[in-house]
Amino acid sequence: MELTEPTVWSSDRLELGEGLRWVDDRLVLVDLLAGRLLETDGDAPAPLREVRRLDVPLGAVAPVAGRPGDWLAAAGTGVTLLPATGDVRPVADLVGDAPEPTRMNDAVADPHGRFWAGSMTYAAVPGEGALYRLTPGAAPVPAVTGLTIPNGPAFDAAGTTMYLADTPLGAIDRFTVDPETGALHGREPFLRISSADGGPDGMTVDAAGHLWIALWGGSAVRRYRPDGTLDREIRLPAKQPAGICLGGPDLRRLFVGTARVGLTTAGPADGALLAVDVEVPGLPAAKAAAPVA
Repeated sequence: MELTEPTVWSSDRLELGEGLRWVDDRLVLVDLLAGRLLETDGDAPAPLREVRRLDVPLGAVAPVAGRPGDWLAAAGTGVTLLPATGDVRPVADLVGDAPEPTRMNDAVADPHGRFWAGSMTYAAVPGEGALYRLTPGAAPVPAVTGLTIPNGPAFDAAGTTMYLADTPLGAIDRFTVDPETGALHGREPFLRISSADGGPDGMTVDAAGHLWIALWGGSAVRRYRPDGTLDREIRLPAKQPAGICLGGPDLRRLFVGTARVGLTTAGPADGALLAVDVEVPGLPAAKAAAPVA
């Protein structure tokens, strides 16, 4: 099946479809505010299957290296281990004592096994969000502070370049990452997107090193070259694209999670999972190192 136009991939309609990953030949995503971890296949449209349901918001997950079926999750006010069987296990509470009510948002593992998780206040208070770095055996580090709604990050194949969005500012910055320590250096503006075009939300880097971005409120996803020039735009039948990844058998199927939350009147595709095929494949989903017991 070749998808030349964005196609609705499931009959489900999510409140906030985020955190898309292609893992072990299936697509994994979350319905963030509902705390649901979901999965589906990439070869034909099908209803989403619920893997887990938490009683707190679930921002995103990463597969745990060497432990099939285990997930490291940005959930509630911190990071939690979701084992294949048994109860969830807290790993780190990151924002439980924040002065404003705060939750975790997007998160991802980098190619070196570190887990990066963003936080934001429920009221999206400017400057009160942060990006945390978790390395097994070390205390969590607030790697980037002063954010509002962090999304991403997205890493290149080597794990030495990181892109991070601050959605309401329309800002995407690029960092150099020390592969040994995860320390960030050389922060520089990569893109500044006009609010008329939407806010940069979920992101992923493809095998050519180009950055794909979901534009919240902009009904589109875009692909940018490493020099920051626009390479391609795909218009979507949903207003609020949120999460994005490249998957399918050859990693050339672009999946987009969308949202209904906040819409006065939702259209027929708002909240849908969408899919369209592209020419350049994505990168395999990075796995997080297992937390130290």
